[in-house]
Amino acid sequence: MKTLIATTAALMALAGPVLAQTPPQGTARNLNTGVSAGTLPNTFDAPAASTVRVAPAPVAPAVEAAQSAPSSPAVVAATETALKATIAAGQSGTLNYADMTEDLATQVRPRSATLTPIIQGFGALKSVEHRGRENGAELFLVTFDKAVTQWIVGLNPEGKITVLLFRPAPAPAA
Repeated sequence: MKTLIATTAALMALAGPVLAQTPPQGTARNLNTGVSAGTLPNTFDAPAASTVRVAPAPVAPAVEAAQSAPSSPAVVAATETALKATIAAGQSGTLNYADMTEDLATQVRPRSATLTPIIQGFGALKSVEHRGRENGAELFLVTFDKAVTQWIVGLNPEGKITVLLFRPAPAPAA
């Protein structure tokens, strides 16, 4: 009996919004008008006058310049070396947490049981190509036997990995 009451209450709760959108009984409806819910007040065609727009927070000029400025060849070389070492460690089955900052190592450790089989599944490393910067870190196109991936890697001034992300590479533009 309780189930029947709960089911009835749930159906009535769903029927309320539907009933609110139906015309009153006895009103003729023309279904060929092409009019939809967009005719309600304050929709996309007539937004409310009190629309609040929030401007993005300004980025400090030094941070913006660091994210958009090309990296020095030394930074790219050091980051590529760290990336290759990380991939080799992942393919061997044990990530090297000593190469990472403590914060990054803390985030990666619980995921290592998932990450290492993924890295191993990519197959042998074929090539690593620097493609620029993304969000202040170096972006690499990494090609394996069985996958093409993008890796984003950032190093701190001590040479430890602070940012480590990989994802499938987007399909080449036709």
